[in-house]
Amino acid sequence: HRHAAPVMSRACLVRAALAVAGMVAGMAAGMLAVPTAARAETPAQFDDARRIVSLPDGIDLAFIAIGPRDGRPVILVHGYTDSARDWFPALWAFSPRDRLIIVDLRGHGRSSKPGCCYALVDFAWDIRLLMDHLGLKRADLVGHSLGSLIVQVFAENWPDRVKHVVLVSSTGGPAAAPTPRERAERRAAFDFRTPISRLRDPIDPDSAFMRAWWSSPTPVDPDFIRRQRVESAHIPAAVWLAVLDQGLTGFDPQPGLARLKAACLLIWGEKDPIMPPEVRRTLIAALPGAQVAIYPGLGHNPFWEQPRAVVGRIDRFLDGP
Repeated sequence: HRHAAPVMSRACLVRAALAVAGMVAGMAAGMLAVPTAARAETPAQFDDARRIVSLPDGIDLAFIAIGPRDGRPVILVHGYTDSARDWFPALWAFSPRDRLIIVDLRGHGRSSKPGCCYALVDFAWDIRLLMDHLGLKRADLVGHSLGSLIVQVFAENWPDRVKHVVLVSSTGGPAAAPTPRERAERRAAFDFRTPISRLRDPIDPDSAFMRAWWSSPTPVDPDFIRRQRVESAHIPAAVWLAVLDQGLTGFDPQPGLARLKAACLLIWGEKDPIMPPEVRRTLIAALPGAQVAIYPGLGHNPFWEQPRAVVGRIDRFLDGP
């Protein structure tokens, strides 16, 4: 059996990372002419749709543009070690009016994978530069997990570039700052950095670690999960660690949330093992004007599990003021 030694699941590891994040304190040429999301209805079509733009900050950023050029611009931002493909299972559920801009964050997918500069503001700056390249003055931003933290930072720093914000499986941090002893206990309980620091290139997508990392508590298309594992295995081991150390560990969402003035929708799966009720409550308290949707029985990736319901809720929110 491949699990001869205990392997922390992706849920446990990412929960640890995000918990510590709060606890430890030429557009026509560049756009893909796709009239509707149906043109990216197969994995091969989706992968072939990626385009790469060289940003002024030196990053080659991969992205996919789906939908009418004059449609409502909606930027979709994926999570840690994911890629633009994170959104593939839900594309069909978005309104045909939406102009979806789906990014591969730096260090992920087909984007540049530099050795440094993975703070949340670095990711957010790339998105702003992509908007400039595409001629988008404002857009709606939808972020999942790590992507939700990036969207938080973007909306806090460039409020004039955002109309609506959707934070899926996000966090507001812990209810109270931990004492040194509590911090030490949490670090001991969630030793997520050790298994990630042991990764070596080339990463085997079929290893026990990768199978555990991409395990799901609810049924998900195994071909989709296999593709996710293969693509995340192409992320250099050093980048796995750099994103964790520079982007997640030590990040405290609370100080910036007071500056988040855009209309917000907060979405969680009730059974999300990564974002426990405590961090949901702190985010809701920090954004008292936000709309909230919690889906019974769903986990960390609710738009994979019930795309019609979750994306329908997102589109209705984006239709609002």
